[in-house]
Amino acid sequence: MKKYRPLLAATLALSAFAGLPLAAQAQAPAWPAKPITFIVPFAAGSATDQLARALGQSITVDTKQAVVVDNKAGASGMLAAQSVARAAPDGYTVLITTNTTHAANEHLYKKLPYDPVKDFVPVTGLGKGGQVMVVNAASPYKTVADVLAAAKQQPGKLSFGSGSSSSRVAGELFKQMAHVDLLHVPYKSNPLAITDLLGGQIDLMITDTSTGVPQVKAGKLRALGISTAQRSPLLPEVPTIDEAGVKGYDMGYWFAAYVPAGTPAAVVQRLRELLVAGTGSAAAKSFFDASGSVPFTTTPEGLATFQATETQKWGRVIKAAGIDPE
Repeated sequence: MKKYRPLLAATLALSAFAGLPLAAQAQAPAWPAKPITFIVPFAAGSATDQLARALGQSITVDTKQAVVVDNKAGASGMLAAQSVARAAPDGYTVLITTNTTHAANEHLYKKLPYDPVKDFVPVTGLGKGGQVMVVNAASPYKTVADVLAAAKQQPGKLSFGSGSSSSRVAGELFKQMAHVDLLHVPYKSNPLAITDLLGGQIDLMITDTSTGVPQVKAGKLRALGISTAQRSPLLPEVPTIDEAGVKGYDMGYWFAAYVPAGTPAAVVQRLRELLVAGTGSAAAKSFFDASGSVPFTTTPEGLATFQATETQKWGRVIKAAGIDPE
């Protein structure tokens, strides 16, 4: 029996050693154990920024950890997406984004500094919304029909601004379906385009309702048409662009959350739980009500499937609109 004791002792020692990582793991702090950073591809004040801040407030209440919103506007969201793709896969850097970075950009640009599928783990959808065609309140254009008439009389003279792919493609789709030629003026974000619209530097734009409606309510901009198939509850008197004469026109947008590829599944699940709860918070409800958008949550797998479908859809729209990749 004695000859087996060294072997038994060695086995017990190896078992104890093997158990150390498990014990250490059990003692590891639960996620999140430090502040989280939300990277937003658009400027402060944009719809995505407003939603990110509302969700951040909810997560801070639930976890007692601060959530920092870092706006990396520019390059149609590519700077922000690339930043998150290169971040540590630990759940502390989250991309709060839209169809711009994860459905449209691959059709708008010949080369992206990130892969919208391989470089990220989907977490959950966050919301869906529509857009509104607006002009300066002093503009002579009072209806979509006025814009169409002017555009046909002076092809290429009227300008439209955009600070996101949703806004850009909405304008390009309008051009294609209405058979008019408008000059596109790009901006880093929709609020910046709004500033120039207020200043008279551009003629019109189709922007997210959370950015455009406050200016309409303040009497600074005039709303001509809603981009989705249904009217907006925020502007019930404003017809849809379809109703205004461009039959079949329908273009909305969506928000979603992603983390870097390689982020542990348990962290992704916990983050999803916090974000889904956040969409029902008072701050988020205030955002949804004010912007005319609605909550839209998914499983990670559900978001991956939705993203794939949307990528194909946006590709068809962009191709049909005649937009050549830059």
